[in-house]
Amino acid sequence: MTTLLDVSQPRLETPHATTRERVLDAAVRLTSEVGWSQVTMARLADEVGVSRQTVYNEMGTKAGLAEAMILRELDRFLAVVTVAFDAHDDDLVGAVRAAARAVLEHAQDNRLLHAVVSATHGADTELLPLLTTHAQSLLTVAKAVIAERLAPYDVPLSPERLDAVIDMVVRVVLSHVMQPSASPADTADDISWIAARVLR
Repeated sequence: MTTLLDVSQPRLETPHATTRERVLDAAVRLTSEVGWSQVTMARLADEVGVSRQTVYNEMGTKAGLAEAMILRELDRFLAVVTVAFDAHDDDLVGAVRAAARAVLEHAQDNRLLHAVVSATHGADTELLPLLTTHAQSLLTVAKAVIAERLAPYDVPLSPERLDAVIDMVVRVVLSHVMQPSASPADTADDISWIAARVLR
């Protein structure tokens, strides 16, 4: 998976964007404007200026399109995690705090996330399971990236315990992405306080 360092929302389309990227951009825009139920391969083809067969060739099924949209957004979230860890390469708890805050701040302005979570277009909740009950691929990718980022730190935990910590942190952050209960800064402080008690 290619990590996208441009984490702004929405992405600006450029002449150099691939057909797949243009289809995903159009799908996100339509989902946020009219709802996922109104997104069709034919409509995407019209938006992008390609044939419907080209859209199918790029995305496969509509379910494949949905997963690609979610995983691309995850890529953007993980890009801010990478930046946070790079800025705190000698302070693991500080890295956890910065990463959690960056993710939660990024979530505030994410068009696709808002469209999925709020389901403002009637009962259009088909995408929601990809972030909740069927989020295994999302969790797997996120946990793998966090594990890789933790590797350089001296953490006095067995691999099994460390995996449990990573799973806990990822799930807690995802929960607050879906349903914030405080400001990103306050939530990040709470998450890092818990992480500090476990990691130290």
